[in-house]
Amino acid sequence: MSDRIFGVFGVLLAIGFAIAASQIKESFLSDAVGPKAFPYIIATVLGLSSAVMALRPDPEPIWPPFAQFAEIMAAAVVMILYAQLLPEIGFVIATAFAAAYLSWRLGSGIIGACLTGVGTSVGIYVVFHLVLGLSLARGPLGF
Repeated sequence: MSDRIFGVFGVLLAIGFAIAASQIKESFLSDAVGPKAFPYIIATVLGLSSAVMALRPDPEPIWPPFAQFAEIMAAAVVMILYAQLLPEIGFVIATAFAAAYLSWRLGSGIIGACLTGVGTSVGIYVVFHLVLGLSLARGPLGF
């Protein structure tokens, strides 16, 4: 039943997307394809895949027990907090905490998870910031 609901929702979304794409004004300086082509392609793919999902659903899923569902939600909350705190406390600190928590919840011991978090954070910082020269969020400590 959930696949059918999601499929019908996707078809309706595709129809709305196509209607919105039809409202795009074309200027006289557009290319041969025009600005409406890509939104129409997306709407078509979304509509067809959603229709298949609605017409040929998979068997009903077996949902995890509440304890496992709470673990999944806790991981989602950690990722949301990571995104919110990244500009405030910086890449290195935020990534270390998020990676450590997720590593711990995936089965590492506390010490191993902390080492994994710090190693992941510092490793990514070295590769992306120091080697490749990409800008990462700076924290209160300047890195």
